Amino acid sequence: MKSKLLALVLLAGGTLFAGPRVFVGVGGVVAPPLPAPVVSYYVPPAPGPGYAWVAGYHYQVGPRYAWRAGYWAPRPYVGAYWVGPRYYGGRYYRGYWRR
Repeated sequence: MKSKLLALVLLAGGTLFAGPRVFVGVGGVVAPPLPAPVVSYYVPPAPGPGYAWVAGYHYQVGPRYAWRAGYWAPRPYVGAYWVGPRYYGGRYYRGYWRR
């Protein structure tokens, strides 16, 4: 009887420390408008076949934007191309690879 009571007390006492986990999310991220793009005309030669040039873009870091200079990236699959990040309708959308 004592072991059952001890187990019940431990289980009930353990739930006191487990706080409720309620998260409310909204689709997309409301972000300030993008700053003007940095103009760069130099594109270095490709390091080899199967690479795609990803043009420079701004990405969100907290409440601000940071500039990511252009670079060569290996394509994740044949025929893939990079769709850069964009700011549309008051929301920031990240870049992604597409067929």
